[in-house]
Amino acid sequence: MSVAPAACVALPRETILRLARFLPADLGVLAQLGEMLQDANSDLDAIAALLRRDVALAARIVRISNGPVFGGVGRIASVEEAVNRVGFGEILKLVGTASAARFSQRSLENYGISARKLRDNMLYGALAGEALARASGADSRCAYTAGLLRPLGMMVLNQAARELGGRAPHYIPTQWSGYSAWEESVFGIDHCAVCALVLDEWRFPLEIGEAIRDHRMTRREDFADPLAALLNVANGLAHRVSRSFAGESQWWDLTDEKLRAAGLTANDFEPAIVWTESAFESAVAAMVV
Repeated sequence: MSVAPAACVALPRETILRLARFLPADLGVLAQLGEMLQDANSDLDAIAALLRRDVALAARIVRISNGPVFGGVGRIASVEEAVNRVGFGEILKLVGTASAARFSQRSLENYGISARKLRDNMLYGALAGEALARASGADSRCAYTAGLLRPLGMMVLNQAARELGGRAPHYIPTQWSGYSAWEESVFGIDHCAVCALVLDEWRFPLEIGEAIRDHRMTRREDFADPLAALLNVANGLAHRVSRSFAGESQWWDLTDEKLRAAGLTANDFEPAIVWTESAFESAVAAMVV
């Protein structure tokens, strides 16, 4: 089944959800993991059982947990050991790092985004979101997840472009002002809206999908969502260190209004960069253990 050219008519919801099934299974596991971490009755054994369902993900979790970021005394050989070593506090970051590692093998060719650039943006955005959330008093797990999953809509639309073949033009910076303009022209919907739709279907917390949908901060009402503003500032950090995407650069100007909306001050920005850079380099090193 192929995707029909959109010509400013948005891709149907059912088509978007079908395309989302091409995404790595890690993302579905993250949805279930998020629910479990919100449930006070969840235990580490149940989380380990969830992670074992995806054999490839489980293998990466074990490998990465033996690295310098999550490693302790002695090597581990199972998901159960990995989960018990890091505990509830770090399990989301461990699984997020393992998931981002898979994207080092996947490019978004219709966007001109390499697999490494995609992986780095996902991981850096997640860690920057976590750092800024701690500074603002927001939910750091929620911010980490939003930063990690923010490019998901691009993955879906890239798959749509693949199905269109030669009928879908690649993004060309000299022809479109940014990714959203290209997406609206070809698919009738932008990647932020696509991501929100998919996350809602997968039962992620509503605030994560809404923040990703609105984080470009192009409307006055977007400033009423602290997580959307925080996600924008996090990507401003990524842009500052050349880990953002070219077709989005117009969205990441740092302003006092964005900082206020995110519950941050200018003094929070530099410490967040320092922590994020260190955490990012450690996470990347863990991927190649």
